Amino acid sequence: MRYFPLSVALATFPLFLAATPLFSPATAQQARPPAFAVCAGCHSTQVGKTAFGPSLHGVSGRRAGTLAGYAYSPALKASGLTWNAKTLDRWLTDPRKTVPGTKMPFNGIQERKAREQVVTYLLTL
Repeated sequence: MRYFPLSVALATFPLFLAATPLFSPATAQQARPPAFAVCAGCHSTQVGKTAFGPSLHGVSGRRAGTLAGYAYSPALKASGLTWNAKTLDRWLTDPRKTVPGTKMPFNGIQERKAREQVVTYLLTL
């Protein structure tokens, strides 16, 4: 094995740091789980891009029914929900049971593991 003098190692270390990101996009945002496909039909994950449903970018910590530029149901606006792991899980289990009167035409994700993956993904957006 060939060893380099400490001075060479120290001189090249800044180059190594410059070429190595401190975090990759994959750690900043988890990979999109397959179960999210049912969401992607109506929702964008891009900032400000509203589709049939509102953008889900930045949903974590957002009060339900407040994203500007989307016409929410009065029921969702009045729900008092703030999106976090618990409320997203409940919502994705059965939106119409969670907020009676919502206009979201979705029956929910019944498989717990798939729902957890979607919730975890949403919290990274």
